[in-house]
Amino acid sequence: MSALLDLQGKRLVLGLSGGIACYKSAELVRLLTKAGAEVQVVMTEAAAEFITPVTMQALSGRPVVTSQWDAREPNNMAHINLSREADAIVIAPASADCIAKLAQGRADDLLSLMCLARPWTAGDQRCPLLIAPAMNREMWAHPATQRNVAQVVADGAQLLGPGHGDQACGEVGDGRMLEPAELLEDIVAAFQPKRLAGKTLLITAGPTFEAIDPVRGITNLSSGKMGFALARAAREAGAQVTLVAGPVSLPTPRGVQRIDVRSARQMHDTVLPLAPRHDVFVATAAVADWRPATLAEHKIKKDGKKQAPTFELTENPDILAAVAALRGAKPYCVGFAAESENLLEHARAKLKRKGIPLIVGNLGPATFGRDDNALLLVDATTQQALPADGGTADKLSLARLLVADIAARLQAAHHPA
Repeated sequence: MSALLDLQGKRLVLGLSGGIACYKSAELVRLLTKAGAEVQVVMTEAAAEFITPVTMQALSGRPVVTSQWDAREPNNMAHINLSREADAIVIAPASADCIAKLAQGRADDLLSLMCLARPWTAGDQRCPLLIAPAMNREMWAHPATQRNVAQVVADGAQLLGPGHGDQACGEVGDGRMLEPAELLEDIVAAFQPKRLAGKTLLITAGPTFEAIDPVRGITNLSSGKMGFALARAAREAGAQVTLVAGPVSLPTPRGVQRIDVRSARQMHDTVLPLAPRHDVFVATAAVADWRPATLAEHKIKKDGKKQAPTFELTENPDILAAVAALRGAKPYCVGFAAESENLLEHARAKLKRKGIPLIVGNLGPATFGRDDNALLLVDATTQQALPADGGTADKLSLARLLVADIAARLQAAHHPA
């Protein structure tokens, strides 16, 4: 689902402090460079006990810097030059000792010295500091570590993790470093504009499954990729996101609360109580319009007469219309229209029928299951293609464009000209 080259043109300093999680940093460098970033690795003396600078140099394509006394810098000020040239400093792993140094403003090695020397003035985002803790669960839970973490965050650093699970010592708990793919997602998110900061979004995604008997049902070809991409993009933009997902096999975007449902009625019964507590509702799911009126108790078997079974259909509840019709507090509603023909005509008709401000149209057969798509944004008076050139784009890139459009509409609604 990830867009290609999310970090194109970004210059990152990746700092490694001492910890067994340094082995994950090798894969992190590979993912960062694959995403387009230029990575400069800085290692402490302790980090070099766990992984060699040679390995990190081979993966990053740049000489690793390990000492504040490195004479390769013309002015012998690596701590200044590295922080001024970087778009962000990422410390992964960040040991308990490293975090303590950051909290206390100590600077007895290149990594801590560089972090202290980075531009830090309030509101100055030229070089954000992202730290990924990695330590034993007891070390993480210790009051001293928690005080240090709180201080580092208060000083403007962003915490990535930690994760929960098996630890190298054999114990299980909080404190392990996030996996490289998780860190990549968080690092990419750090560079996205926070257009929806403070907002709450409720999103539905995927198909529904309407059972005929215990093993068969009515469904559709929706993969859920667009809805999941939108959930990730909204979270990147600073929103708190709840994702109600039909039966799909997709990983949950980081930082997103996910609720799994199966049928249209389950989705309806989940969404309706939640909707009034959210600022925006985006109905991305391809909800089945109809379901069997009755459910066969057992699997419907062939009877040898080559006669297909028949069953009566009944209409499913209209989730989007129900949310749009809520009285009192209700979210800004965005619908999706997956059509097979006459996209603009059907999208505008759905906009009026549902009584909502925005419909996002697409051609279902051309997008279901694919990683790319093209969208048509339709409101009461205008229509706009995404991407603007009329082509296609990967779904995460489209989701980011849609998030930007929704944020602009919310702003306009609260501050009309």
